[in-house]
Amino acid sequence: MTTPTRTPLVTPWADQVDRNSPLPEYPRPQLVRERWTNLNGVWDYAIAPREQAAPEQWQGEIVVPFPVESHLSGVGQSPGPGGKLWYKRKFAKPKLHAGERVLLHFGAVDWQATVSVNGHALGVHEGGHDPFSFDITNVLREGEEQELMVAVWDPTDAGAQPRGKQSLHPQAIWYLPVTGIWQTVWLEVVPAAYIHGLQLTPEFDRSSVRVAVNLRGPRADASLNVRILAEGQLVAEQTLTEFDSLIDFCKATEIRIPAPRHWSPDSPFLYDVELTYRSAGQEDKVRSYFGIRKVEVRKAADGFERIFLNNEPLFLYGPLDQGWWPDGLYTAPTDEALRWDIEITKAMGFNMTRKHIKVEPARWYYHCDRIGLVVWQDMPSSLRSGDPGHVPPRLQPLDGVFTAEDDAQFRAELRAMIDALRHFPCITSWVTFNECWGQHSTNNILAWVRSLDTTRMVNGPSGWNDLGYGDTIDKHDYPGPGMWPPQPGRASVLGEFGGLGLPVPGHLWQEQANWGYRDSDKAEDLVVHYDSMLRHLRPLIHRGLAAAVYTQLTDVEGEVNGMITYDRKVLKITAEKLAELHLPLTTSIRRD
Repeated sequence: MTTPTRTPLVTPWADQVDRNSPLPEYPRPQLVRERWTNLNGVWDYAIAPREQAAPEQWQGEIVVPFPVESHLSGVGQSPGPGGKLWYKRKFAKPKLHAGERVLLHFGAVDWQATVSVNGHALGVHEGGHDPFSFDITNVLREGEEQELMVAVWDPTDAGAQPRGKQSLHPQAIWYLPVTGIWQTVWLEVVPAAYIHGLQLTPEFDRSSVRVAVNLRGPRADASLNVRILAEGQLVAEQTLTEFDSLIDFCKATEIRIPAPRHWSPDSPFLYDVELTYRSAGQEDKVRSYFGIRKVEVRKAADGFERIFLNNEPLFLYGPLDQGWWPDGLYTAPTDEALRWDIEITKAMGFNMTRKHIKVEPARWYYHCDRIGLVVWQDMPSSLRSGDPGHVPPRLQPLDGVFTAEDDAQFRAELRAMIDALRHFPCITSWVTFNECWGQHSTNNILAWVRSLDTTRMVNGPSGWNDLGYGDTIDKHDYPGPGMWPPQPGRASVLGEFGGLGLPVPGHLWQEQANWGYRDSDKAEDLVVHYDSMLRHLRPLIHRGLAAAVYTQLTDVEGEVNGMITYDRKVLKITAEKLAELHLPLTTSIRRD
């Protein structure tokens, strides 16, 4: 299958992509080191039958990290479930000092990735949305170029793995497949004893942060120095020397923060962190950051269950943000483009966004942290075409049944997502299921998610089949708006509504079969209809509605119900007008 034969729809950033060095920014802002090498750029590729061994002939060049189906990859072809996508590139061995190691990192590869260096198999990773790494030190050769090879198989919706809205037969709300490497690939040099992972957990009511560090390598006379800074000024420092030799984590240590400054959409303050780990004569230095904030559901002074941020009730209003790009599909063309989506969301007067059944690169959440945008993070859905999630809710059984294998894969990828993203203060809620797509073992999985992360809300199933568990009871209502009555201990939220469509000629993915839930012919009519919808929304807040999510931020393929065209070139309603309309919502229940 190939992408449609047509003039490609591209964003304003497409011509800024350097195919030899796309997305050159450091990809992991939550754990930064100085010595690293970006491997994005031009690789060799081949598509072959799944059962075939490594190809002897390569079919051409592909620009990594753009999915093979995308325009920016330079290929625009899908291997399909019966095919396998092969990548190859050369790289130079970094200069190493005694004992140093070389790590090979992948931001994300969809879906099953088999990796080798210099003919040595490193391992297989299954999961389309989470980062993974290999220590490649022992397979590097001296005095010559190294060869990296990656083989990828992705069944898309012919399998039951989490895949969101990807489809082998894109139409309506289902989009093109995304196969292969779609986030940055990079090398990193670390000492023999190094920091492998970091957890910084704010304790809002205690004015502190809990620090836990995952360590690797030899342990002798080990110490970890932690420095916390506010706008360059040191505010706290502690040196840790106690470590648990069984789990390679330093014991979680609480560090007090004097006169703490809190993170919120209005004031997204972030503390910088400098960590120095010394062990066995080695020294590893990394940088990180954190924000102090607290989120919970509790009864407000008006008697309704509300969402509280930093002990104050706050009505959350934001767009459904699917994070798709006409030129890069899952992958934004540049970091500036990635950031622009967040900046325009804030400029429109939204204070949150729902990242819809997709996981973004770490830098997207970093930008949300810095700019001040609350995020509800969806888990990408798992289901096959024809599964119950594709039929209307009245025909859907209350809880789906997964095989033990499919359930284990879903849980593995769900946990990997939470582990990878728990660092970012912008994320305040995990949305595990959307509209019963792949919904199964519902309350058991929701309770498990709560046990994995007690610092955030756990959304009940977003739309359709609620089974009585979770911090929110979530209604989808098109065009709406509407709500379920709040329940004791559970806030009522409108997880999706709206979907007002406006096709803009010259900025369409396809000329025919475009759609919205209610279409307008003119921008003036769209403003009138949207304003009317918000006038119906405001009374619901005074009946207990705690949050609402409008569909959607941008058009996506055949959907033309975005505030912005798919190519990001036209705002259908000005940001200034939207901010004016949204202000009464986002300030409606503060400091009650």
